[in-house]
Amino acid sequence: MKFLDGGWLVKEGFEVDYPAHVYATRKTEDTLTAYAPFRYIADKGATLDGGLMTVELSSPHENIIGVKVYHHKGTASKGPNFELSKGNPTVEIKDEEAFASVKSGALTARISKNGQYGITFEKDGKVLTSSKSRGQAYVKNLPEKQAYISEQLTIDVGELIYGLGERFTSFVKNGQTVDIWNADGGTGTEQAYKNIPFYMTNRGYGVFVNSPKKVSYEIGSEKVSRVQFSVPGEEMEYYIIAGDTMKEVLENYTTLTGKPTLPPAWSFGLWMSTSFLTEYDEETVTHFVDGMIERDIPLDVFHFDCLWMEEYEWVNFEWDKRTFPEPQKMLTRLKEKGLKICVWINPYVGQKSPLFDIGMEKGYFIKRPNGDVWQWDRWQAGLAIVDFTNPEAVEWYRSHLSRLMDMGVDSFKTDFGERIPVDAVYHDGSDPEKMHNYYAQLYNQVVFDLLKEKRGEQDAVVFARSATVGGQKFPVHWGGDSTSDYPSMAESLRAGLSFGMSGFGYWSHDIGGFEEGCTPDLYKRWTQFGLLSSHSRYHGSKEYKVPWVYDEEAVVVTRTFTKLKLRLMPYLMNEAVKATKGIPMMRSMVLEFPDDPSTHALDRQFMLGDAVLVAPIFNDQGMVSYYVPEGRWTNFLTNQVVEGGKWYHETHNYMTLPMMIKPNSLIIEGASEEQAEYDYTKDVTLHVFELSEGAEAKADVVDQSGQHKGKASIRFDGRTYTISTKGLTVNSVILHNVQAVENVENGHQEATDQGTTIYLDGTEGTVTLKA
Repeated sequence: MKFLDGGWLVKEGFEVDYPAHVYATRKTEDTLTAYAPFRYIADKGATLDGGLMTVELSSPHENIIGVKVYHHKGTASKGPNFELSKGNPTVEIKDEEAFASVKSGALTARISKNGQYGITFEKDGKVLTSSKSRGQAYVKNLPEKQAYISEQLTIDVGELIYGLGERFTSFVKNGQTVDIWNADGGTGTEQAYKNIPFYMTNRGYGVFVNSPKKVSYEIGSEKVSRVQFSVPGEEMEYYIIAGDTMKEVLENYTTLTGKPTLPPAWSFGLWMSTSFLTEYDEETVTHFVDGMIERDIPLDVFHFDCLWMEEYEWVNFEWDKRTFPEPQKMLTRLKEKGLKICVWINPYVGQKSPLFDIGMEKGYFIKRPNGDVWQWDRWQAGLAIVDFTNPEAVEWYRSHLSRLMDMGVDSFKTDFGERIPVDAVYHDGSDPEKMHNYYAQLYNQVVFDLLKEKRGEQDAVVFARSATVGGQKFPVHWGGDSTSDYPSMAESLRAGLSFGMSGFGYWSHDIGGFEEGCTPDLYKRWTQFGLLSSHSRYHGSKEYKVPWVYDEEAVVVTRTFTKLKLRLMPYLMNEAVKATKGIPMMRSMVLEFPDDPSTHALDRQFMLGDAVLVAPIFNDQGMVSYYVPEGRWTNFLTNQVVEGGKWYHETHNYMTLPMMIKPNSLIIEGASEEQAEYDYTKDVTLHVFELSEGAEAKADVVDQSGQHKGKASIRFDGRTYTISTKGLTVNSVILHNVQAVENVENGHQEATDQGTTIYLDGTEGTVTLKA
């Protein structure tokens, strides 16, 4: 929200009060409170007839400091509120003559008691950011009769801002206005399905505003050297989150708001959809599935979109008998082919649905202030919205999903959840302004918790579009309604990288774009990108997305990259476990290489885990420009080696793209390319890349539940390679771009285009090879 008129004036229609100085402080065991009046208090008489800001500093976890700012503290506060964890950090609070401070870990918040009001946040004595004079403010919008608390935090020279959810605008947020307000706006506007009031900077800290309301950000756009954020009402709470690295900042943020849950292994395989408004029935579905099998394209999940239910009745949770007369038998037949089943749902009930009258009678829908059911005609005629604050409505909704699961459904695509009205009344009296964003959390949690109960925690996964803070606990999310063109493909990647900088571990997108118009060229390029993403799904609107409707080469590309991803499951599953700590599988380059300034604005390439750099191709000429950090990197697909610290400009056919492996990396490749879930410890291949003298490369193997099952390492001392494994049976070791070795015991070597392949006959233990 912009309320200033340049550097000195205030816009017409606004009144702004700023804390002038700290008049008094109060210290408890875990909280420092400062009282900062809106004018300078020279004597006791000046305390009459004037307001002040009450500021509380505390720490829920080490290296996190919370700042709670009140104008009027007694305002009634309704839920919902984000679920935050509270630890037991060692906090040092000082209240001295010149300043008062709170220290947690290496982070200190210091309030000046002499002179003008301000708060400085320091890590190890180095200033991260500050709230300076005339930064914090109490703002009144007079025409709207609405009050706000606003804060401005400094941006240093060269400091860049990232995150704020899945945003399709520029990856670097400097200069943007961002409203944290979930909206169904597609992927081509400043609106977003998943708005998260948390940003991170390349200076190694993050800021989280703890409010489900519309948090409005001016990121170097109201005042160029500040991030300004405001919240409607009489209070605001925000947290400064520090860490030794940007990754540690994310780990600390997710310690506060919730860690991502590990999705099941099968969810990392290929998902195929009916698409949205296509004509389909059981024969169509069988044709798709059998077509993939006949073309040797492994498929793990089949998804039924909206029209599995009768039109006008979304949702009724009943299979359309005109197209699916025997749904349970059909699901049984599909599952016999080794598939998991996902079906589309949303939290709305159209008036034609038989469930509408039940929900209306029993009070299961949100209401208008006059007691009417809240309805409108967008999406579905007479649509009502399930009230997930009503425990009986939750059980009713769950009972229908449970019945579908008993038929064989394994997962639900939890679509929508963004168009939630603010002129609404909830069963539990929730604040409708807060519920607009928070509704997505209740919706996804209801579905995810049921999946955990009926399938077990290791098998629970949704495919969700909307999210808010804490939504990372209910994976997986996809990027929404993209158009079928290269700009939309690129904006989807930008959004996914921003999403990963906002605490979410896993992300997907519609391969080929959601809207109609996908060309064979785009389909093949998006397939490469999609199958080198965390999760991979073909889905569209009015077009089928099976590869053979494009051309035969599309079939080959789909087969090749699907099988590549499946062979990489030992690596991917291990990276997925790391994501449960808060580090996304798909990482922006700055997150992985924060000390390399050349990475700080890159948004057309990403790291898939620790070791794999992916640069998708965004044009029909096959041309790509990408940056490689320091070191000798190897293309996994072509075995080409490039020197880092440089930009490269290349042209690729549809079978290759820059898939570059970081030097000193050990990638474990699995023995299966038929499905995502298999034994990752058996008959593995170890790929070793540019191991420098004195270096050691390591890799772990986990099972489908994330439990550690094995490990491998290789060390090079300049003369010999020492390979150690535990819990693995190794089929071969590929020393990329190494000419030959000597003294191969319990096996033999062969020269290949990749380098030297050592066949170890399943050896476990330690093997020494002379270079």
